[in-house]
Amino acid sequence: MIRFAKAHAYGNDFLYVRTADIAPGVALDALARELCERHTGIGADGLILYERTGDAASMRLLNADGSWSEVSGNGVRGLAALLLRDDDRSDAAITIHTDGGVKQLARTARDGARQTFRAAMGLPAELRQVTVTAAGESIQLAVMNFGNPQCVALGPLPDEARFNRLGPALEHHAIFPARSNVEFAHVESPESVRIMIWERGVGPTTSSGTGSCASLIAAAAFGGAARDATVIAPGGGQRVEWRDDSVYLTGWAEVVVEGEWLR
Repeated sequence: MIRFAKAHAYGNDFLYVRTADIAPGVALDALARELCERHTGIGADGLILYERTGDAASMRLLNADGSWSEVSGNGVRGLAALLLRDDDRSDAAITIHTDGGVKQLARTARDGARQTFRAAMGLPAELRQVTVTAAGESIQLAVMNFGNPQCVALGPLPDEARFNRLGPALEHHAIFPARSNVEFAHVESPESVRIMIWERGVGPTTSSGTGSCASLIAAAAFGGAARDATVIAPGGGQRVEWRDDSVYLTGWAEVVVEGEWLR
């Protein structure tokens, strides 16, 4: 039996389990696949193992396919919502240590279970443009490390068939030895960027925190967007600010259920 909580941000959902509650020797990749399976498990885009450490917390993330990931912006925010839900301070904040760096989150609003946070997510590294051939077509990408590998294709959003063809082809492209998260981003105006997301180890997702940040970075660097804009995924819009000291991500998350996994 394993106790768990489930939270989501704009439909991007995660299961949260304390690391200490998992028996020694359990194959974590198999556990993530079993728990995250939509029909026979609980269902989620990823499994987050965490521990509270005083005023901070640490977490590790496994994707739905059992592979490890460095960080998730929405997953970090969901953990903050879980750990701060009984904290009534208006200025509640938390530091979360991830394999993709330390993230600082400050709560800015609360409406019932839904909590809004502004998170300092760090700065991009190795930002550049490359042209690759994927699924039989040549495509220009903005690539970077944003705590995890990201590639962004700027331009009109693809139709469903092209999205489902290019998403996995880019995720597994040879230039990404650890695979990559993939975003398609269309600059609607300097203050509005609309995206579609193919998440590494998951596939199509309704939202991505790091993907939203990467999309704004790519759009501001190469597509004419402002460095402070709303990034709109299928699940909704988040504010992204690319400042000199960090990229800040503002959006909500909510805990939706707690329970026990009986298998």
